[in-house]
Amino acid sequence: MQKYIIAGEGRKINSFFHIFEKYFAFGERLCEKGAVFTAIRTDLALEAKALWEKSAGETTELSGVKARERDAEGLSVTQVDILDEQGQAALGKPIGRYVTVELPRFDRDRLRPARVLAQELRALLEGDDEKSVLVVGLGNRAVTPDALGPRTTDGLFLTRHLIANLPAQFGDCREVSAVAPGVLATTGVETLELVRGAVSHVKPELVIAVDALAAGSMERLCRTVQLSDTGIVPGSGVGNRRAGFSAETLGVPVFSVGVPTVVDASALCESAEERMIVTPRDIDAQIAWLGSLLADALNAALHPKFSQEELAQFVQ
Repeated sequence: MQKYIIAGEGRKINSFFHIFEKYFAFGERLCEKGAVFTAIRTDLALEAKALWEKSAGETTELSGVKARERDAEGLSVTQVDILDEQGQAALGKPIGRYVTVELPRFDRDRLRPARVLAQELRALLEGDDEKSVLVVGLGNRAVTPDALGPRTTDGLFLTRHLIANLPAQFGDCREVSAVAPGVLATTGVETLELVRGAVSHVKPELVIAVDALAAGSMERLCRTVQLSDTGIVPGSGVGNRRAGFSAETLGVPVFSVGVPTVVDASALCESAEERMIVTPRDIDAQIAWLGSLLADALNAALHPKFSQEELAQFVQ
């Protein structure tokens, strides 16, 4: 436990302070009277598949799900495709594609992982370089493990205003805009309502949501990036489900990019008697690095005509 910090203990937090609710409200699948929370929560399709196979046994086939692994520039990439309602029910995830990229350990160079993430994201977007994009940085900037989305939007090359005001210089760029809508506790408005307003005004052709996730194992904390073409349900991994972001709720295709920054304490110690969420003790540095990494990857994926050196001139 020395590598990790206990982020909080739910029953000792006043429920009025919803700013913490994403990490402390569980609500589902609790045992009877005073029993501990035993179900391991995860936002990662790869972990959900592994947990299902572990509980079902090796002789049981997981129907409706296809998984394959490959190598990309020395990084492990796993794609899990949920093909039908049977697979959706088994894993508790919407039908679609989930691509997981394992980040290198002890290597803080962003170039290689950013390049791989950009390639995988472009594959999900099916290489369409013309569609306008709204990037949504989900999460609470004031709570470090939840600040990944806003920190990512800080480093994006945004072009919507440049195209409108300087068409001669930027008219051939993809139109990209971004919003970091905060959370219900700091705005008084559901995040989905704010994003719907932005989508209605900006009229993007697709949305990319960036958010911090929950993992089912500590080994994946800040070491795994999940890309998906199914949208996202903020807070689902820690039992605080908010309104989901999807093609049905926003009216345009929604893709998601996420990194797990918290894990249920029961994944570290099965005998845990309190419901707690754990995050790495160096989470400040991890979020800063991951935010820059995801921004680099998104910039490269959305603006393939520009080199990394050229993009660096337009961002912070």
